[in-house]
Amino acid sequence: MFIDEAKIKVTAGRGGDGCLAFRREKYVPMGGPYGGNGGRGANIKFVVDEGLHTLIDLRYMKTIKGDKGENGRGKNQNGANAEDVIIKVPQGTVVTDMDTDLIIADLKGKNDEVIVAYGGRGGRGNTAFKTQFNPAPNFAENGEPGEERELKVELKLMADVGLVGMPSVGKSTIISCVSKARPKIAAYHFTTIAPNLGVCKSRTGKSFVLADLPGLIEGASRGEGLGDRFLRHIERTRMIAHVIDMSAFEGRDPYEDYVIINKELDDFNKNILKKPQIIIANKMDGANAKENLANFKKKLNDPSIKIFEVSAITNTGLEDVVDYLADTLETIPTTPLFEDEAFESHVLYKFEKEEPYTIEKEDDVWVIKGEEVEKLFRMTKFNTDESVNRFARRLRKMGIDDKLLELGAKEGDIVRILDFDFEFK
Repeated sequence: MFIDEAKIKVTAGRGGDGCLAFRREKYVPMGGPYGGNGGRGANIKFVVDEGLHTLIDLRYMKTIKGDKGENGRGKNQNGANAEDVIIKVPQGTVVTDMDTDLIIADLKGKNDEVIVAYGGRGGRGNTAFKTQFNPAPNFAENGEPGEERELKVELKLMADVGLVGMPSVGKSTIISCVSKARPKIAAYHFTTIAPNLGVCKSRTGKSFVLADLPGLIEGASRGEGLGDRFLRHIERTRMIAHVIDMSAFEGRDPYEDYVIINKELDDFNKNILKKPQIIIANKMDGANAKENLANFKKKLNDPSIKIFEVSAITNTGLEDVVDYLADTLETIPTTPLFEDEAFESHVLYKFEKEEPYTIEKEDDVWVIKGEEVEKLFRMTKFNTDESVNRFARRLRKMGIDDKLLELGAKEGDIVRILDFDFEFK
């Protein structure tokens, strides 16, 4: 089954907890803190596998979770890092963050890989907090939560030339004649319901990859027929080959077919029409094909577009098409689908830094929200007075106490962070 799109949730592993321990040995007076740090949580990593050609595995993986890092131990023993979760994807996979609609990665290379969710760092043991002012800290940290993301994963096939055209114009027959691809061929529309790839070889020994896409109809870019699902696969191609039924067997005008297909390509992505094009006038063995081709050339009136007369059913004229495509492709550079600079920080744009927290009053409770505050809360172990005091100092340093007073909070009011309530003092 060909699956070219999947939506998944990834949750990287949480960091291991730091250890609260002290050195207690017979001949070591005042041994001091002895707790190790926790290990890093598992990253979620996408890796290209050349043997894959579909995203069917991801279709059934609704949620991917990483393991937690190992907790720190006494004797200053740090916990082990969790092993990364490796997800194998086909070459040509594009990963998008659904919350921001920004592209994380375009895995177009054979050895490309990207971390789509980073595991949390390990919590620090009490040894890490030792200072000259506090030589025996009585607190440690929990591990940092791992990243959570909703991702859209799309496959955009890696091909040099894309065959486009109306249904039943002979695209599948052509690719079966010029390559070893064996798509389904039948006398009804939408026989092809998934893209087919074939390797073509010219008479001079040059080779390239040809993609046969399901038939397009008017409105394909808006979801009509199958076009909206498969138009994305034409984006990576370096050339477009229009296959047109010059016999007008179904009563359509060949030139109108050409105009409709170009409009759908333009509506889907305006960059597609900037690619070099050729026209494959198929079914030239038909009764009215010569007359229709003459009218087509008159209406087209563009000598820069090469037109090849072929008959896929009798396998005539196709070798000239393959030779021309192979020679022309050598002069066309491979351009990236997205600019490389877009992925330096895994996002396309930089946002202004938001406030680290927000405070709202719900009924009689002051509710504090914010990624920084919630992460601090999750990483705090409330098992010692010193740890609680450190948490309060961190909130005060962030300006939360002053902000609450400014908003009218009074002594004894309830303050809520996540699902926990505190008394304001």
